[in-house]
Amino acid sequence: MSVVKKCFLVFVVVISAANVWGQAARSPFTGFGIGEPYGNALIQNQGVGGIGVSQPQVWYLNNQNPALLVYNTLTVFQVGILGERRTIKGDTTNEKSTGGNLNYLVMAFPVKINKWTTSAGLMPYTNVNYGLQYSKAIPDQTGAPVDTSTVIETGSGGLTQVYWSNGVRLTKEMSVGLKASYLFGPVSNVQSSIQSGVPYIGNVEDKMNVNGFSFGLGYSFSKDSLGRKHDHRFSAGAVYTFAANLRAKNRQLAYLTTLANDTILRMDVDNKSGHVHLPATSTIGFSYGRDLHWYVGTEFSYQNWSNYSSLIDNGAGLSQAWRAALGGEITPDPSALESYLKRITYRLGVSYEHYPYMANNKDVKDIGINFGFSLPAGRSSLDFGGKIGQRGNKADNILEETYFKIYFGITFNDQWFIKRKFD
Repeated sequence: MSVVKKCFLVFVVVISAANVWGQAARSPFTGFGIGEPYGNALIQNQGVGGIGVSQPQVWYLNNQNPALLVYNTLTVFQVGILGERRTIKGDTTNEKSTGGNLNYLVMAFPVKINKWTTSAGLMPYTNVNYGLQYSKAIPDQTGAPVDTSTVIETGSGGLTQVYWSNGVRLTKEMSVGLKASYLFGPVSNVQSSIQSGVPYIGNVEDKMNVNGFSFGLGYSFSKDSLGRKHDHRFSAGAVYTFAANLRAKNRQLAYLTTLANDTILRMDVDNKSGHVHLPATSTIGFSYGRDLHWYVGTEFSYQNWSNYSSLIDNGAGLSQAWRAALGGEITPDPSALESYLKRITYRLGVSYEHYPYMANNKDVKDIGINFGFSLPAGRSSLDFGGKIGQRGNKADNILEETYFKIYFGITFNDQWFIKRKFD
């Protein structure tokens, strides 16, 4: 397939995804901080529990550890889309929400084969999409409640990242990498108050626009030629993303709307500038396997969100966040010409995550089961992945969210930047 045809196919996939899905599914847990992180895992990593900082991959771009880019000796181009369905359950709540989004658009090519590979891409960074409704007492001058109002809180937006990564080999067994990301996007929070007998709705909106850079370092160590047949590999990897101070501008508006949602009065309440401070993240992982046939790996990441702050949220009540995952993949026989099923790559993984915030004064935890497979097409592939999980529980957190995510993507491997020679 020519480069032009491949680019056209990718363009059709991306446009189709944009027409079908506009945003991620609604979740009350996306209202904390700057939203719910998407993470940097591509589909081949999602299928194994989201791990990826240690395992070298020849046919897939590694977006989790830039040091592993040196294993991409061909130009690789990947595009992925995400669809999800969430169900929120509480004592009096049972809400379902469906959505989707472009998951990533990334590419990498070797500047010097086996020595230096560079990568660039576009992908969402966080998502904010929630809606809450509750009753609030209205006090008189003495503080005694005299009436109640219905309060509706909604949030939307999120950050997007454009990144540039480079991986450089130091020795046969070690490599390092650097990733620079530009983060940008709006986060909007609206609080509306409805009082019986009053024909107007009072609204207060905080709209914060954020932009700035984030930097990360990666390290990889791989020792091959292990085992009796000298065809196994042990790998270790680590990634450190530095704390970031992103520029932010917040505009607070107050306005009245009719019950038909027509605005009748609007005024600026406050405009201020400052920063959003994102805490540093540390991730370490280990894997063992046989090249192109199978591997198993584990990974652990940590982030201290008590250091988070922003213009509209000082991070009070946030604590440590961590995530642990275990997964692996197997390709029965990558060179089997007589059986296509043996050349399919199958993936499975599990993850356990502790969030930095609380719900009902109890920790919020997430457990998920991941799976996936890739259908080979020469040096390229069609990639599928899925995740079934539960976040929070009704007994501890009042709300319980169950979700199902499905990923679809295409991976192209080719020699796009080869200087032609003529005899």
